[in-house]
Amino acid sequence: MNTYFDFALLAFTSLFTMVNPLGVIPVYGSLTSSMSTTEARGVAFKAVFTALMITLIFAFTGEFLFNFFQISVNSLRVVGGVIFFMTGYDMLQARLIRTKSDGETEHQYASDIAITPLAIPMICGPGAITVSIVLMSDSTEITQRIILIAVIVFVMVLTLLFLLSGRKILKALGESGSKVLMRIMGLIVMVIAVEFLFAGLKPMVKELLSK
Repeated sequence: MNTYFDFALLAFTSLFTMVNPLGVIPVYGSLTSSMSTTEARGVAFKAVFTALMITLIFAFTGEFLFNFFQISVNSLRVVGGVIFFMTGYDMLQARLIRTKSDGETEHQYASDIAITPLAIPMICGPGAITVSIVLMSDSTEITQRIILIAVIVFVMVLTLLFLLSGRKILKALGESGSKVLMRIMGLIVMVIAVEFLFAGLKPMVKELLSK
């Protein structure tokens, strides 16, 4: 039971920090500021649903992608660790690293904002995709896979709740509060990055030394 709880905690912490709902709120708020409450809610639902589907697809097709491209899980852990560390460092500096795409008018951009950039790459970015693939590959039991799916859905539901309350949260936290929370989450991401990096390097070094 403790093993399942530890796995669920790891999955939740990793996915929540990679999705980073608090980091999405400022952009979501600014991009939907000219919309009505109903329109903004529609954007939130569509963005989260799209991100959920993409995350689940990558989680279930990860093993196929490994075999097709001849990629090892340990290599993905190392690369993921580097990505997480860079992401965490930017968050630690209270920088919003996810930005809108260029070359579009505000009207054109808002027409499909739920897909890009909110769903991709804000909610479901490289970090969330990598975490879902690695954790699914590490799930040796069906129970762990069920737990991971449940955690992914739970994180996306939390993200939806954050977005629906985005305007109130921004007003309550203020600019300073948002930056403090982002720095705290950035530190957590960097710690996870170190764990992923060494988890990938350790077996690779052992294999190299055994030859």
